[in-house]
Amino acid sequence: MPPISAMLLCAGRGERMRPLTDLVPKPMLALRGKPLMQWSMEALARGGFTRLVINTAWLGEQIEAAFGPVFSALPEQSPLQIAYSCEGADFGAALETAGGIVRALPRLCPLGTSGHDAEIFWVLASDVFAPDFCFEQAAVERFADSGKLAHIWLVPNPEHHPAGDFGISSDGLALSQATVQYTYSTIGLYSRKLFAPPWCDIAAANPTGVKAPLAPLLRAAMDNAQVSAELYRGAWTDIGTPERLQELNQTREMDKP
Repeated sequence: MPPISAMLLCAGRGERMRPLTDLVPKPMLALRGKPLMQWSMEALARGGFTRLVINTAWLGEQIEAAFGPVFSALPEQSPLQIAYSCEGADFGAALETAGGIVRALPRLCPLGTSGHDAEIFWVLASDVFAPDFCFEQAAVERFADSGKLAHIWLVPNPEHHPAGDFGISSDGLALSQATVQYTYSTIGLYSRKLFAPPWCDIAAANPTGVKAPLAPLLRAAMDNAQVSAELYRGAWTDIGTPERLQELNQTREMDKP
């Protein structure tokens, strides 16, 4: 099975990160010596996934100027081939997660491809720091064999999100409601079928720029036993405030000899 594409979500305005994001898009903020989004890009390349779609809106031209169409993450890794879905240029603003994914689908699963290459892709947010997460081909194969619409990774609830988002059943299904809930890591494997009827009513490629969140689609699919999940206990931080970014950078400084 050839490596599938991945979508890195970079279109958000980053309101909670202001004033840092007034002149710099959130994914380009510096984290331990490199742009925040580059950590995820390097992790994908380490796993052998080299086809990347980046959606942009706020100050998106800075992202495209920094990484271009080809980005060599590390000398020992294959370069990333990057396509851009420019929501800001096309529609004036970000389309939210589901709207942005539908808009990017022709790039994620191009016409003329077949098999898993035409059906499955990674989705991950650029504002999450998960340095130990491994993007593995084996996970893609398990997901493909399952026939599910999505497979998501959940994490223990951070202090700023104690209620969590979703649960996990004893047989590995994601639950929209559960007594014990975990936080969605923003990392998942998805089938393009989730972004078509009956689950999603946005027109193919979202030509009119419909804005739509992802959570309602996921919850509907969960209620029909179409989403699997697993718990990830590695290092994970949602960099949602300047204070969290500063804390991670200070931790790195403290670790230096």
